[in-house]
Amino acid sequence: MPLPSAGEQMAYGSLPLQFGELRMPSGQGPFPVAVLIHGGCWLSDFDRGYMTHMAAALTKMGIATWTIEYRRVDDEGGGWPGTFQDVAKALDYLPVLAKTKSLDLKRVIAVGHSSGGQLALWLAARHKLPRSSTLYTPHPFALSGVIGLSPITDLETYRIGMPGSCNAAVDDLLNGSAKEVPLRYAQTSPRALLPLGVPQRLIQGEQDSVVSIGSTSIYAAAAKAAGDSVVLTELPGVGHFEPALPLKPVWPKVQTAVRGLLNIR
Repeated sequence: MPLPSAGEQMAYGSLPLQFGELRMPSGQGPFPVAVLIHGGCWLSDFDRGYMTHMAAALTKMGIATWTIEYRRVDDEGGGWPGTFQDVAKALDYLPVLAKTKSLDLKRVIAVGHSSGGQLALWLAARHKLPRSSTLYTPHPFALSGVIGLSPITDLETYRIGMPGSCNAAVDDLLNGSAKEVPLRYAQTSPRALLPLGVPQRLIQGEQDSVVSIGSTSIYAAAAKAAGDSVVLTELPGVGHFEPALPLKPVWPKVQTAVRGLLNIR
């Protein structure tokens, strides 16, 4: 698929990778917002490029999209804590954007794919971090919901599973194992932070070879048991990457989840 035309690139910080692409729908706002977070094993081999297809498709639905870039494990300052600080800073920058753009800040969701799904779920849980945490931010921006597309939901178990997937990057992300840096896992793994207190919609292919559908199912059950609103949509015959692209038969499922969380009829 050829990449759609770029959105308006805007910096949310002073470092080279602290920027995002803002796409605004035509017409009058204020428009609901989807913050898009790409995956790629938290590594710099992948960037926001493949998420621009979804960004363009959502913008056509009347949704403003903020497709963020951030420092990854092999970028200077990335991993712990820079990767998390960047995505948090990008989300918290929305009120600044709203000063000149017609954004409805009461209707904002995060949509993340793969490792970006882990980051999206983590953003929803930031309000639970203790003041002593390196990642603590006072008054973090509150999301209306989160959509995890083939999401990594449990860092502690993922790091030792599915050889050949992103599991080898988890220790690099947090600069240690769960035994070596337990607090970092406790403060970044969505499973460890339950309940998130934010509606979650998880969409994943049953043929996913990067993230086990079983692990996502276990997370969804745990989140529900903890009191969260969670819906897991399992897609027969679908792999890891399809949920991140606006293609049939997956895209209608994503559209339904987006409309539901943003209260779009």
